[in-house]
Amino acid sequence: MSVASLSAKAKVERLGKLFKGRRRGLVLTHDNPDPDSMAAAVALAAVLHSRLGIPTDVAYGGIIGRAENSAFVRVLKLPILPIAEVSLEGYDLFALVDTQQSVKNHALPEGVTADIVIDHHPTREEALTNPFADLGSGAYGATSTVLTEYLRAARIEPSPELATALYYGIKADTRDLERQTRDPDVDCYLWLFPRIDRNLLAEIEHPQLPLRYFRLYHAAIEKARLYTGAVITDLGEVYSPDMVAEVAERLSFLEAAKWSLALGSFRSQLYLSLRCTDRRMNAGRLIREVCDGLGGSAGGHGSMAGARVPLVGKKHQRAETRRDVVRRFKASFGVEGERGVSFLSDEA
Repeated sequence: MSVASLSAKAKVERLGKLFKGRRRGLVLTHDNPDPDSMAAAVALAAVLHSRLGIPTDVAYGGIIGRAENSAFVRVLKLPILPIAEVSLEGYDLFALVDTQQSVKNHALPEGVTADIVIDHHPTREEALTNPFADLGSGAYGATSTVLTEYLRAARIEPSPELATALYYGIKADTRDLERQTRDPDVDCYLWLFPRIDRNLLAEIEHPQLPLRYFRLYHAAIEKARLYTGAVITDLGEVYSPDMVAEVAERLSFLEAAKWSLALGSFRSQLYLSLRCTDRRMNAGRLIREVCDGLGGSAGGHGSMAGARVPLVGKKHQRAETRRDVVRRFKASFGVEGERGVSFLSDEA
């Protein structure tokens, strides 16, 4: 049931009517979660516990590998667990945050329906069948904004750690209120700011980086190819899936590149991250069209999107999958047949 048109106060009241009396809840982020997903999940757990009296845990699939994301969890002491440490039999309330059930980039098993789905990404129609579906459809730049509205409506004063988490979630997903930002994002950002711990925020934003981080960036630049209006780099095997998104984000600043695409493999999955600087284009729609029929999952919105495609078979078959994916994107970018120029070439 969609509740997106209701006020935040009415949404919190609806949660109470639907789920009060449940014994224990589990909130799941999307796999390999980013700060927006983790902050929103912890905030939802706080609402369920404080307003409904439901003890609630937060868990994630995949890994938290990027330096800023690891620092985010460590510095703020966020109560979030790997899904491997959770026994699903102990829960009678399930929630998905910053993702939707059909996207399948989460750890909720097949056959288990999420009671609650909260996401700022475009609505998948099938998600409206969940008992409580609050889907942004472009009204929000971050899921952390949605959950900040819940806290305010429920009159829950966040701890400095939770306020910092939500603030950074909005900051990261909207790129300092510059990308896909709506009025609620600005309002919640300003409401949270006096409540954050700026010392903790500085620790998150400026973490120590491992040597492999710089090696990966070295490989990204060596392998990048520049086409007319697009840049593509295949990172090979990566130590963390979310580094693919970080590289795509960084390459989006390249002059004259409307599209930036990074891909890298991790544990027999090919991760793709797409950025678009042309407001007339839609990265989420394009990545779903390109990856249709390849299995896995894909999603996003106007300027940023991601996908995960299974890599199966022998080494040469996996290599062909990578080449096929790149060919599909080149055709969509309108650069099919172009050789592309190396960043290290004098022609670049």
